[in-house]
Amino acid sequence: MKKKDLINQSYTESGENHQQAQKDNTLTTQQGVKVSDNQNTLKVGNRGPTLVEDFQFREKLFHFDHERIPERVVHARGYGIHGHFESYGDHSDLTIADPLTKKGKKTPVFVRFSTVAGNKGSVDLARDVRGFAVKFYTEEGNWDLVGNNIPVFFIQDAKKFPDLVHAAKAEPDRGFPQAQTAHDNFWDFISLSPESMHMVMWIMSDRTIPRSFRFMEGFGVHTFRMINAKGKSQYVKFHWKPLLGMQSVMWNEAVKINGADPDFHRRDMWQAIEDGQAPEWELGVQVFDEEFEENYEYDILDATKLIPEEVVPIKPLGKMVLNKNVDNFFAETEQVAFCTQNVIPGIDFTNDPLLQGRNFSYLDTQLKRLGSPNFTHIPINAPRCPVHNLQQDGHMAMRNPKGRVNYEPNSWEQDKNNPRESKEEGFHPYPALEMGYKTFERGERFADHYSQAELFYTSQTEIEQEHIQSALIFELSKVETLAIRERMVSHLLNIDKDLAKKVAKGLGIKNLPEPMKMAREKVKDVGNSDALSILKNVKSTLRGRKIGIIVTKNAENELLSSIQKELNNEKCQYDLILQKISEVKMDDGKTHSGDEFIDGAPSVLYDAVIVLGTKDQVKELSKEIAFRDFVNDAFFHKKFIGFNKEIESLILDLLPINETDGGMISLTHKNISKYIKKAKELRYWERKG
Repeated sequence: MKKKDLINQSYTESGENHQQAQKDNTLTTQQGVKVSDNQNTLKVGNRGPTLVEDFQFREKLFHFDHERIPERVVHARGYGIHGHFESYGDHSDLTIADPLTKKGKKTPVFVRFSTVAGNKGSVDLARDVRGFAVKFYTEEGNWDLVGNNIPVFFIQDAKKFPDLVHAAKAEPDRGFPQAQTAHDNFWDFISLSPESMHMVMWIMSDRTIPRSFRFMEGFGVHTFRMINAKGKSQYVKFHWKPLLGMQSVMWNEAVKINGADPDFHRRDMWQAIEDGQAPEWELGVQVFDEEFEENYEYDILDATKLIPEEVVPIKPLGKMVLNKNVDNFFAETEQVAFCTQNVIPGIDFTNDPLLQGRNFSYLDTQLKRLGSPNFTHIPINAPRCPVHNLQQDGHMAMRNPKGRVNYEPNSWEQDKNNPRESKEEGFHPYPALEMGYKTFERGERFADHYSQAELFYTSQTEIEQEHIQSALIFELSKVETLAIRERMVSHLLNIDKDLAKKVAKGLGIKNLPEPMKMAREKVKDVGNSDALSILKNVKSTLRGRKIGIIVTKNAENELLSSIQKELNNEKCQYDLILQKISEVKMDDGKTHSGDEFIDGAPSVLYDAVIVLGTKDQVKELSKEIAFRDFVNDAFFHKKFIGFNKEIESLILDLLPINETDGGMISLTHKNISKYIKKAKELRYWERKG
């Protein structure tokens, strides 16, 4: 169709629909202008950049950004840590970005981990996406890599972001549930948004109940560009890989941890750094060119899609070490401001419509949250390189230029108080050719909403698939509206029929609905990616893990000392748990101070457990509910349980079995190493129940 005909058709259709719209409850802007598309931002072509002239989008995001003061609307509950990033080598063939151009170069960083949906007072172990935002204080300005612990997102276009968050938040008429998505509004929105199906698989997986910030992967989510000194551009996706490996908790554990210690993740990170066990992540990128972009079966501008590591391997660039807790939580963690627009020479954007919207929204948000355009004057946000500009005044201005000049160009003598632009040293966006009609459409390849959802699900182990099934049944069981539950099952039928049947059975849906109509057919062979599974990538180590050791009066001190020595060698943390929080006298007369007492240290707080005691003491202890729960929870959460031989029968009396399984080890001086080796597997998944 010719351009003129296309325009005429658009206006004709608008005119025909105008009168009907007057009669309907049509969505409008705050100014009363009727909205023609509330799902997509206005772009140059269906894969082009977002246009600033899209006033409907800007008004929608503007209102959303200023709904809360002073707490963040999303990512309100966060935790910040200082550290540094060290480059593995000179990566100038890929980019001129300052932190990556010299081997061994160290760049200060500040990282903020967070949950998304809850407020500041919510719990750490909510089933939720985790924010993973890194601020690099480079010699060429601040670079903010603002991502999540999941590589994809719910939506493809930023125009839908306020609706997503409103749906996920507490329902507005009742103010609950807090920090959880198990309610009608969320699943109503999701079930009406097929593009969210890939993300649904992730959020119902164990990725959303991590054991610790230290065991999470991080992702830049979007496709970015890297540009070298010759102006060559390549597409990249950012990945953070924890050197401790990945680990999650079970849902039943998460529920109990939230009751026992709602600050579990915060406390874990604080204590690890105080103990000198600084967590580390490797930064890597998937690098690909325009030929790959043009021929790949999914659109690389679509934030609901990923590129499997088996298709494009990750190139390691350097290592991040987090080794310093904040001095003041409010001044640093609360006041830090991350903006996706903060890039440095060598890093540039793509036309991802979600990223384009974030670039507007994040900066706009700071004005409301921090109260001033001068938020970069706050120390945690201030660049650590020279800053020269002619901006001045404004609320809470701490840096004001001297002299008479506050405009440019000017004819006054140039000095540091009268800076000039530099075509040689200044930031240059990549000169991508953009052309096309103004449109609210998306690229055709955005329309495949189920292939990668299937890829994720089929790449999981059987255990992980069972957890996804259980999570879906639990969440949807809280949905009161049958039509919403059935609508979700119709989506699941397009992902995996066995998954859909099991969820339907769990929800008591006897007659399966028809599969949801697909906007675009799935690819014929979605393949498999082991990198998407946690359990396929468990690292055999106790470093960074924590073991709870219950010790009773007159327990064998020599055995305890041998266990402590082995755990110290493994750089494994441990707590001595006593009947009372004081001290305990051992069989040789020596005493030990306790770190916790039984009522305050349930086994859900530990990766594995040990019980050391005499028969009489443990028999008496077994009368206490807290001790029985400690042992039972450890058993049903499939943790490795160690105990001295004398009390084996007493431990078994508390459990639904008559003999020990492979995850229960009777400890002697000779087999401590056996327990250590087994505990490195983290869980004894073969245990029934």
